[in-house]
Amino acid sequence: LNKRAGDRGQWASKREYILVVAGNVVGLGNVWRFPYLCYKNGGGAFLVPYGLLAVVVGIPLFLLESSVGQYTQEGFITCWRKMCPLAQGELMCDEIYYIIIQVWALLYLVFSFRSQLPWASCENTWNTGKVTMFDSLTNQTVLINTTSAATEFWERRVLGMSGGIEDLGSVKWELALCLLASWIFCYFSIWKGVRSSGKVAYFTAPFPYVMLLILLIRGLTLPGAWDGIYYYLYPDLTRLANLEVWIEAGSQILFSFSLTAGSLNVLGSYNEYNNNCYKDCFCLCLLNSGTSFVAGFVVFSVLGFMAHEQGVTVDNVAESGPGLAFIVYPQATAMMPLPQFWTVCFFLMLILLTVDTHFVIVESFITTVSDLFPKWFRAPVRHEIFVLIICVSSFLIHLTLVTEGGIYIFQLIDFYGSTRVCQNFMAICECLAVGWIFGADRFSNIIEDMTGQRPSVFFKLCWKYIIPLLSLISFILYLVDYKHLKINDWYTYPDWAYALGWTMTLSSVLMVPLWAAGQMCLTAGTFKQVSIHLLQPK
Repeated sequence: LNKRAGDRGQWASKREYILVVAGNVVGLGNVWRFPYLCYKNGGGAFLVPYGLLAVVVGIPLFLLESSVGQYTQEGFITCWRKMCPLAQGELMCDEIYYIIIQVWALLYLVFSFRSQLPWASCENTWNTGKVTMFDSLTNQTVLINTTSAATEFWERRVLGMSGGIEDLGSVKWELALCLLASWIFCYFSIWKGVRSSGKVAYFTAPFPYVMLLILLIRGLTLPGAWDGIYYYLYPDLTRLANLEVWIEAGSQILFSFSLTAGSLNVLGSYNEYNNNCYKDCFCLCLLNSGTSFVAGFVVFSVLGFMAHEQGVTVDNVAESGPGLAFIVYPQATAMMPLPQFWTVCFFLMLILLTVDTHFVIVESFITTVSDLFPKWFRAPVRHEIFVLIICVSSFLIHLTLVTEGGIYIFQLIDFYGSTRVCQNFMAICECLAVGWIFGADRFSNIIEDMTGQRPSVFFKLCWKYIIPLLSLISFILYLVDYKHLKINDWYTYPDWAYALGWTMTLSSVLMVPLWAAGQMCLTAGTFKQVSIHLLQPK
């Protein structure tokens, strides 16, 4: 293991590991997804399924993935070669499109330094002249049409939305420049592996918390803020009887904890063998969930202020995802004194939340490939060239996302590429491989050997029974309740786009059984001999 660690490199200190993992797991899901899910699914009552599933799914799976990486000192594919060769078909379910959100936020940040925020008025060349405007002098909302200046800035100025995915249009050069800047930053963050990414995390991981604290203090002092917080936390216990609420909570756990993505395995593989990953697991999961809870106050205090200023209820302005980040929140900050300052704070936070997650995704992919072909990519100069090739080729591919039809591609990848079908299936495969094939008792012995602390029997129950069962239920319900993706309830994708979406989903799901079947066919020996060989740890 020492020789292997020397070839691959290790974290310079425990602090770097904690900062990089914290930066990875604390991301956009905490800010733009969790608060809205909480409001939508029963307010404070949503914390019951969220907290319960964090305990029985989130923490045990987090420990499993980080421990597998630390024990094997391998990337996401080769780690299974050592523990369960039959499971090598498991692929990373990652948000490969994550960088485009960083690109949008970077462009908004640039616009935030203007004396007049462009999304605060309807007197721009891209405006249709039929928008909803708030008159700060009379404290009245002038309803001319159902759209808003912020919506028109987002759709017509930033995205330049075409009529559909069939019409990609031209590349938006401003977004392309922001994309180039993002990939350049990513390259120099990871070009030396964990030696460089660990240093970058000293700034990118803690700084969003500074911005979050500033926005929290500002939000809580705004008029109407507590109305928004009331909507955020008011418990509607009847919602707990709705199965969809529990499914949403489980999906959020997998998403925000970065589970089944492969990144936790990779980051853990750069630890020393005797690092206390058991303790790290509890601290990082608590940090993640705590950040989500606090972010809800930041978001809904501002939404409450916006509703108060417009004379409407909070549910009329509540949004999630890109709609929250690029329409509702900028529109709200434009109503505050010193709007430029608050807008800069918000988009700086958004950029830094995405930066960590993005370079960890790329680093995880590079590590996984390098571990598959160590002689090719471990040499110092070759490694830097390989990273450069990955970044340049990814930049060229992502140019499709900054075209006029790029938002349709983004939504398609978001809906199908990182769907809970992939997450649930990978969670089942990981638990079967570790809990049943490798052996939960053997794995607990390994964790005790590494950390000096033996996981309780509760973790074995989760790995063997609870997580696979809950994941299977969620998997089946998704297929039963599946509905085609639509944008703004009016745009329906062509059939070939839906086929492409399902291809993205099934490419990860089917790889596991196809790889297993291929290995069974290609390995010499009887069925019993082959089975024993492929199920034995190396």
